[in-house]
Amino acid sequence: MPIENVHFSELEFSRRIALVRAAMAQREIDILFITNPSNQFWLTGYDGWSFYTHQGVILPMEGAPYWWGRFMDSNGARRTVWMEEENILHYNDAMVQSDIMHPMEDLASHLRIMGYGKARIGVEMETYFYTAKAHAVLFEGLPEATLLDASVLVNWQRLIKSDEELRFMRRAARISELVIQRAVELAEPGLRKHDLVGELYKTAVQGEEDSWGDYPAIVPMLPSGPDASAPHLTWNGEALKAGEATFVEQSGCYRRYHAPLSRTIFLGKPPQHVLDASEALTEGLNAGIEVARAGNRACDIARALNVELAKVGIERPNRAGYAVGCSYPPDWGEHTVSIRDTDETILEPGMTFHFMPGLWMDDWGMETTETILITEDGPAEPLCNIERKLFVKD
Repeated sequence: MPIENVHFSELEFSRRIALVRAAMAQREIDILFITNPSNQFWLTGYDGWSFYTHQGVILPMEGAPYWWGRFMDSNGARRTVWMEEENILHYNDAMVQSDIMHPMEDLASHLRIMGYGKARIGVEMETYFYTAKAHAVLFEGLPEATLLDASVLVNWQRLIKSDEELRFMRRAARISELVIQRAVELAEPGLRKHDLVGELYKTAVQGEEDSWGDYPAIVPMLPSGPDASAPHLTWNGEALKAGEATFVEQSGCYRRYHAPLSRTIFLGKPPQHVLDASEALTEGLNAGIEVARAGNRACDIARALNVELAKVGIERPNRAGYAVGCSYPPDWGEHTVSIRDTDETILEPGMTFHFMPGLWMDDWGMETTETILITEDGPAEPLCNIERKLFVKD
């Protein structure tokens, strides 16, 4: 597929590959095999819901990368990657979910033919899409090669976003705003939660003007009352109730780029401890954003947050955010930097984080979160523009 038909410039793909190759050289890796769909997309543009089968990107130290996957998905590669036909490889569909043969036998054969039978090969051992069986079969097919763990090698190169990426994230952020605005508008006692989620999905997919909505890497989180004490519950058929808080955590998604956002809605009159917590949470977010400056550290954000929460007696044992950008299910995090008081990663312009200090207490919870961009000068820029508060509908 010609480079002019993909969503990024040739210069952008060259930048990405150069970063990864430098990291490969530092680790003395001869060739890299990538299974994480986000990393495949970032290096080649490949974009399809085919990650439930074995597929990946092969990146040598010279030349264009190769996309490798199921035969029926090779047309999807032709429609989405920037490489030419000779760099699209496929295995026989008979290997899919077979108990007598495995796709990694085909991958091992390709690598041997390419001359990498005795090479140092980097693989993503800590990813959802590279199974223990896949590793065992690949190891068996390449007995003279050395398989090295390169689990987040590519992820770390994605940390600083280019201008092209930030344009997509800003579009995603606008969709996130629309979702939260719609949730606040519709929420009322008696509204069934699955009906609300249906409206939020519609809003997220419709987007706005030319910023249509893609599917996000995580489904909407929408727990209420005691369920809101857990961060990762979704929705059910129950109705919203007066006297309960419900947080809505969702992300707009544009061409695989995310800008997660969460706000909490209380139906009725909130108790004082909820109001106090909300105010401290907002102050903590403000303080964290203020210190989220180039040259400071990720831990500085967490510590600024914790100072404000401590004023109302709240101590969080959890991290307060993570790097975010392009992603596929089941997670929109990049699995690199975490906002916690032990992470001393130096903040650099172009880094983007979901700053999400949710409060999950014994029998209630709330979330107010922001996707933030580290800027050249001054505090971080929140990509979304929704008032930072507890939304009360009394």
